[in-house]
Amino acid sequence: MSRATLEKNPQEVASMFDGVARRYDITNTVLSLGQDRLWRKATRSALQIGPGDAVLDLAAGTAVSTVELAQSGAWCVAADFSVGMLAAGAARDVPKVAGDATRLPFADESFDAVTISFGIRNVVDHAAGLRELARVTRPGGRLVVCEFSTPTNGLFGTVYKEYLMKALPSVARAVSSNPDAYVYLAESIRAWPDQPELARRIADAGWGAVRWRNLTGGIVALHAATKP
Repeated sequence: MSRATLEKNPQEVASMFDGVARRYDITNTVLSLGQDRLWRKATRSALQIGPGDAVLDLAAGTAVSTVELAQSGAWCVAADFSVGMLAAGAARDVPKVAGDATRLPFADESFDAVTISFGIRNVVDHAAGLRELARVTRPGGRLVVCEFSTPTNGLFGTVYKEYLMKALPSVARAVSSNPDAYVYLAESIRAWPDQPELARRIADAGWGAVRWRNLTGGIVALHAATKP
């Protein structure tokens, strides 16, 4: 399977990510013009973690985001349902677990903080994924969702959408091991809810004190919340 559809069949999505794993990190850096590094640092800062914290990095892919989180001194585990992605990050010295976001293989209240970067959009039932993240988080624990979102400037938003649908697949053909997957990426970003709607869905999943902060003009948003 070279790419998934917006129905987000879990087997198709996992297969698609297995197919892009080999060059996933370099492709992301090229397509984001290097902004991916800044987004990872912003996620770590927003999560407010440190030594003594147990942290779940869901949809961690090759665990590059988990390594960033671990720089805080917290104990961080990478989880992803693409075994190929986890294997591509085998050299990264953090714990790795294969698991489905809608049925996490962790006990209730296992983590002080949880995060998911550019992954909730790919979960077939993202509301179930948000509820599972709440289940495995201790009361008072923290959530940060880093995800593509809606640019705040209308003109910039129009240019961005043109880039998504035209330039992004072309660039992906030059650097990705599976460029067709990036057509899905563009489609899924355009279909994803804006910042206020995602905040509502996070609250509906049982999280409190939901707020968000835009990065890179709203191309990406950090949604933060606390488990009551």
